[in-house]
Amino acid sequence: MIHVVATIEVKEGTRDQLIADFKTLVPLVLAEDGCIQYDPTIDAETSIELQTADGANCLTVVEKWESEDALKKHLEAPHMNEHRKNVGDLVTGIKIKIYESVC
Repeated sequence: MIHVVATIEVKEGTRDQLIADFKTLVPLVLAEDGCIQYDPTIDAETSIELQTADGANCLTVVEKWESEDALKKHLEAPHMNEHRKNVGDLVTGIKIKIYESVC
């Protein structure tokens, strides 16, 4: 299993548009072979001092996939290509980190 943390930065004031598109996208991704978790998130307001915030212009997607091959197929899926077209004008940057479990 692999874990993916994808942080998407958008133009100021457009995060709600991105979230709206994700509401359509999430069920399609969850139906993909090998998808275990696909969860768009925003900063939580907490009293935990160690927390670092990404800010109001970011959306972070927390994902789990059965394998790298499943993730690669996801990245090439038609609904992902459509999603990228839909939100391309909003996005100013993307950072993706891929992790594997050690225990």
